[in-house]
Amino acid sequence: MNERMSKRLGLLGVGLLVSIGLLVACGSNYNSSSDGLFLVGSQGSGVIETFSFNLNSGHVSPIANSPNDTAAQTCVLNGLPSSLVMDPKGAYAYTIINATSACDTATNKSKTGIQVSKVNSDGSMTAGNLVGLNPGPSQVPVVPNTLTMDSAGKFLFVANRQTSDSSGAAVSGSISVFTIASDGSLTEVANSPFIPASTTSTLPDIISVAVTPTVLPANGISGIQNSVCSSPGNTAPTSEYLYAVDTVGDQLFEFQVDTSSGVLTAMTGPNLLAPFATSQVPVGIAVDPCDRFVYVSNSQSNSVSAYTICNAVQPMAGCPVADGSLIQVSKSPFSLTGNANGAGPLVVDPFGNSVYVLGTLSNTISLLRISPVSGSLTVNATPIATGASPKSIAIRSDDTWLFVTNYGAATVSQYSVTPATGVLGAQPSITTDNYPWGVAVK
Repeated sequence: MNERMSKRLGLLGVGLLVSIGLLVACGSNYNSSSDGLFLVGSQGSGVIETFSFNLNSGHVSPIANSPNDTAAQTCVLNGLPSSLVMDPKGAYAYTIINATSACDTATNKSKTGIQVSKVNSDGSMTAGNLVGLNPGPSQVPVVPNTLTMDSAGKFLFVANRQTSDSSGAAVSGSISVFTIASDGSLTEVANSPFIPASTTSTLPDIISVAVTPTVLPANGISGIQNSVCSSPGNTAPTSEYLYAVDTVGDQLFEFQVDTSSGVLTAMTGPNLLAPFATSQVPVGIAVDPCDRFVYVSNSQSNSVSAYTICNAVQPMAGCPVADGSLIQVSKSPFSLTGNANGAGPLVVDPFGNSVYVLGTLSNTISLLRISPVSGSLTVNATPIATGASPKSIAIRSDDTWLFVTNYGAATVSQYSVTPATGVLGAQPSITTDNYPWGVAVK
């Protein structure tokens, strides 16, 4: 354990740089009918770890790239994995790989891109291609920060941070979009990346994005409780919108998504209020699975902003047309309470009843309950502890298990979820390789 914890990215042992297609496996008892699966991107070894967990007891077993396997390894994926998602079927995983000079060799330079990996039936993974991202109009490479995928698994969206050119001039943040083929491969769409039109002197810094659903949650998920929109006869939306968080301008930008091509069109016109104001230093964003509300975490004001989506699913006063525009919920933003501090990444549960917000400075999760009519939020309980420096949060599609990566503790926090109340039950923490960042769950 001491050897593992003392490993640092700058120490590239001779012969330890592993081919990008090779992932270490230690055997698996994973059974997809009785077990869940979660993936963790480790920046210490530059690898994706896989774990199975019993759906009833939550008991966790390592499958591939356990800490024991990777204790002496670095730069397995030739860079630093961060944001991580799986497709709805759990067949493919995608993670941002950020280049680092610590992984450069004389013959192989570290590169930034999207790593595509196949999730095998035994829970292990096979690494495929690293897909590059188009530069913006100024030909300056983009700086990817977070990933999200639409509910149909057709498109992958990437939030790119503000950066600078060789002269030091600021270059706007943007959104890259990829189509996802049946074999999991990615193709960047025409005119990507898409750049929001700034209304201020400060160029946008896009830290995260979220997209409205085109597939509603299934009726009778887990046999325990249905989603609030899973009633028979409800039809999924046919229009799709993407919202991009500008962490410098304290605002959201809206784009319409072409559901055939994935191309983004900035929404403008007299009926729109875009860009939509947030509170101070927004960081995370989530759309509820029933296409009713958008929630944004504000790190400096330690709050969550709530918005109603103008759509055909839920017509309301103030929405002249179903154009995806946002109307701020009464009394928004909603302050976090207790010792919660540094509101960061957040997620809405698959039933559309709860919002979970990471306290990145307090090492906590806050539970806020959603009013199904107004979208307002009520803090439900005292924040629950995570490990040190939580980075990412993911919840299983049946609303039963939630996972948080703890970058500073080299662990994953695991929680059982009570769907009727949203209450979390802490389980024993799971040891990972150094510096875990992204997490995805099946």
